Amino acid sequence: MALLEVDNVRRSFGGLVAVDRASFTVAEGEIKALIGPNGAGKTTLFNIVSGLLATETGQIRFKDRRINGLRPYQIARAGIARTFQNPSLFLQMSVIENVMVGQHVRSSSGFLACCLRLPRQQGEERSIRDAAMKQLEFVGLAQLAEDSAGSLTFGQRRMVELARALATDPALVLLDEPASGLNNTETADLGALIQRMRGAGVTVLLVEHDMSLVMDISDDIVVLHNGTPIAQGPPSAIQNDPRVVAVYLGDDAQHVA
Repeated sequence: MALLEVDNVRRSFGGLVAVDRASFTVAEGEIKALIGPNGAGKTTLFNIVSGLLATETGQIRFKDRRINGLRPYQIARAGIARTFQNPSLFLQMSVIENVMVGQHVRSSSGFLACCLRLPRQQGEERSIRDAAMKQLEFVGLAQLAEDSAGSLTFGQRRMVELARALATDPALVLLDEPASGLNNTETADLGALIQRMRGAGVTVLLVEHDMSLVMDISDDIVVLHNGTPIAQGPPSAIQNDPRVVAVYLGDDAQHVA
């Protein structure tokens, strides 16, 4: 059984069809990539899976449960986390506080318990802080835990956002152009980190324009054209698919072959 199933999904905005007849699966433990030029529908598809947009037709199933129609926080609680093209952090908060936000979907203390600082709530907050620190250690930023998020470099902000996604304890993480704005060293470190995520039991669905990264770490790739998958397979097959080489990869195919 696939962990995630996207079945015949369609979404339009007025007369523009952004996603059309999109179908693919993501297996548990897989690193899968969605590629295609700007406007191919990749981020729209991510927004549909994460509940930010509704589908017009089709279904999204996660762990054999239909999730399209659920609210984003319900989908996060079910086990799907995501990052965004531009890191979205609370810049006046500390790094660890930003990561602790990811634990909100797993917390149970209510407003009154927080106001009164009841023992149970304080214990839960310590557990949340410990879990956040564990994720900062995982992404290599534990030493910056008490720093302001606004003081971080762009690459560090991306790692904090990823740590926050992992703090939700997800089974599947959607990474939307995580290498955008990173230098070569940071991109290589990111690739190693994504592979470590898979080793830790997290399945990854990746949207990325850096073809070297995609080809290096992906088990399987889906190519979108005008919102519709036109090719799917392992990196070697995608690199040698004439439609993909001609329309999307171009000279980049030679660099990663």
